[in-house]
Amino acid sequence: MERMAPLSAEQMTPEQKAAAAELTAGPRGGVKGPFIPLLRSPLLMDRLQKVGEYLRFNSVLEKRIAEFVMLVVSRHWTQQFEWAVHHPLAIEAGIPPTVVEALAAGRRPSGMPPEVETAYDLCEELFRTHGLSDTTYARVVDSFGEQGLIDLLGVAGYFTALSMVMNVAHSPRPANSSVPPLAPFPG
Repeated sequence: MERMAPLSAEQMTPEQKAAAAELTAGPRGGVKGPFIPLLRSPLLMDRLQKVGEYLRFNSVLEKRIAEFVMLVVSRHWTQQFEWAVHHPLAIEAGIPPTVVEALAAGRRPSGMPPEVETAYDLCEELFRTHGLSDTTYARVVDSFGEQGLIDLLGVAGYFTALSMVMNVAHSPRPANSSVPPLAPFPG
């Protein structure tokens, strides 16, 4: 059951109305997904959506790499909304469907292109150890440069924050999604 449903205009404070109007005027075109619960803190929502706008639309990362990391984070958190939204975008950007299917099943994908594997290894090591070894750090910088490394960390952190918000808010997946929901990780 959704804990934080969309707010009606009558329920919104002036600050929430202003934040919603700005979000609607941008590339997202409306208050949906994580921004529904985040609207409860309009200044935080405003700041986060600007970070997300940079990461999704202006980062130095190739779209396929950014979309893939979004899927890795979504799988890590079993975040249904983000998985449903970014699954088709990752495939459209060039991530092989077999790689996406392995992620969905909670397995390390085989046959990843080298840059995709580097991004996967960054996420896996970061989630497991809360840092990066010198070897992984050097590999990521060699593949993506220092700005690319920071942007990768930004994508992972931003989508972690959104996943936590939506998991706590019990945000529903998009009603019109044809993407199968993620199964919980085995306990």
